[in-house]
Amino acid sequence: MPMPHHDTGRTPTRLEGRASWLVSRAHARASGLLGAGFEAHGDGLRGYHYRLLAALEEWGPASQAELGRRTGIDRSDVTAALTRLESRNLVERSADPAHKRRNIVTITPAGAERLIELDKVIDGVQEELLAPLTAAQRRQFIALLSRLVDPQH
Repeated sequence: MPMPHHDTGRTPTRLEGRASWLVSRAHARASGLLGAGFEAHGDGLRGYHYRLLAALEEWGPASQAELGRRTGIDRSDVTAALTRLESRNLVERSADPAHKRRNIVTITPAGAERLIELDKVIDGVQEELLAPLTAAQRRQFIALLSRLVDPQH
C-alpha cells in the first residue's frame, strides 16, 4: 500500500549537495525576491523590463530583434515588454530609415531615471539574497557563478 505524501519542506537526501538542485533553488529564491521587489515598486514592471532598459542605457539604440538576441529575451516577449515601456514613456520606437520594417528602440530621459530607481530595487534584492554571506563570500560566490554562466572566462 503506497504511503501518503507528506510535504515536510525538506530536500530528498539524494538531491542535497547537488549543484544543479542548489542552483535551481537559489534561482527560485532570487526570482521570488525580484518579483516581490518589483511588485512593491508598484508600476507593473518586471525584471525583463529592467534588463531591456539597462541594455538600451548601456549599448544605445537598438532594433527590437537585436535587443532580444543580446538580452536573451524571446522576440515576441521583447515586443510586448517594449509596448509596456513605451506606454510609460520609458522608451521610444521609431522606424529604421535603412529598413522600414525594423524598429529602433531608444531609452528616454524618463526611462533613464526609472532605471536608476529600479537599480535601488535590484540592490535591495541583492542585499537580501546574499545576506547570509560575508563580503568575501559574496565576492567568491559571484566569481564562481560567473564562471558557471560563462565557462570561457
